[in-house]
Amino acid sequence: MSVSLAQSQTKESLSVPFIDLKQQFENLKPELDKALSPVFQDASFILGPAVKSFEANFAKYVGTKHCVTLHSGTAALHLALIAMGIGPGDEVITVPNTFVATVEGIAFAGATAKLVEVDPKTYNLDVKELDKAYTSKTKVIIPVHLYGQCANMSEIMDWANAKGVQVLEDACQAHGAKDKGKSAGTFGVASCFSFYPGKNLGAAGEGGAVCTNDDDIAEKVRLLRDHGSRKKYVHEIVGHNFRLDSLQAAVLEVKLPYLDQWNAQRRKHAASYMQKLAGVEGLVLPHVPEGSEPVFHLFIVQVADSQVRQKVQDYLNTKNVSTGIHYPVPVHLQEAFSNLGYSKGDFEISENLAERVLSLPMFPELTEAQIDHVVQSLKEALK
Repeated sequence: MSVSLAQSQTKESLSVPFIDLKQQFENLKPELDKALSPVFQDASFILGPAVKSFEANFAKYVGTKHCVTLHSGTAALHLALIAMGIGPGDEVITVPNTFVATVEGIAFAGATAKLVEVDPKTYNLDVKELDKAYTSKTKVIIPVHLYGQCANMSEIMDWANAKGVQVLEDACQAHGAKDKGKSAGTFGVASCFSFYPGKNLGAAGEGGAVCTNDDDIAEKVRLLRDHGSRKKYVHEIVGHNFRLDSLQAAVLEVKLPYLDQWNAQRRKHAASYMQKLAGVEGLVLPHVPEGSEPVFHLFIVQVADSQVRQKVQDYLNTKNVSTGIHYPVPVHLQEAFSNLGYSKGDFEISENLAERVLSLPMFPELTEAQIDHVVQSLKEALK
């Protein structure tokens, strides 16, 4: 939907998608066509020049020495842990309030996930809870920069350094986010990014990356992603087929120069939401700590409970406003991770958030008219 069309629509007919990837494609179509053509012409579909070029440019953007691309953010978490020396018998601390891939990466590495509660304001890892999960087997902490806002990395790094524990950042939702001027992905020994289409920097399919300043970790991830091979048909270790294809790299290469601009637009939209929804009864708005520069991958509000949330969503649907829930079931209550031994009530803050959070439309191309329609519809729903 173009800006002019959105502005000309009446409130009754205005439609607000949760995310508008079609509009982004239309805006970039000439550049995408130009970037994809060489990949087809050279038939360099796997680990071709487009992959190498994007890896160099994304490493520079993040501020790390290496970027090793992979076919997903989940693969990035999996291989980063193995490259860091994590395996059976090791414990990795993370949070229950995250997408399941964070903990899947730990399981794939053969380690055991130990969960800690999140801060009720930021929804990110609460440093004060770390001592409860720490044991002599603790080798890594994975703070999740949830919804595009960095976890409290200065305190997390202080704790980790004091304990001799490595830090792996789950930055899959935080491309371009900063904490006290330092970029997401540059705090820990390594960091993981996702290029799923809906992310702030999204491919036209699956994609991910490990970023690091550690030469050994980067080289190990490169080996692991390509069947444990540096030279064709010579395999040093048992690896995987986790390569990013060149077409996705070419798409990401086109989009990367726009990322800061898109993040700025997201911040602008978030500020507009915050101003227009301030003081609305029955609504909790996002909390941004001093020194944090989020990129608002998602704009999350809280309502009273799950019943109210369902009624609000139903009403917004009648107004053609699409919403989401991130995430309705915390990791510790997922059947897939029942082996971790947690029960309902173990992480009350995360469980409470799962019942109350609601994701409003958020994408760079969002118009002020669309924001006004979301705000007005939400206020009506809450009444």
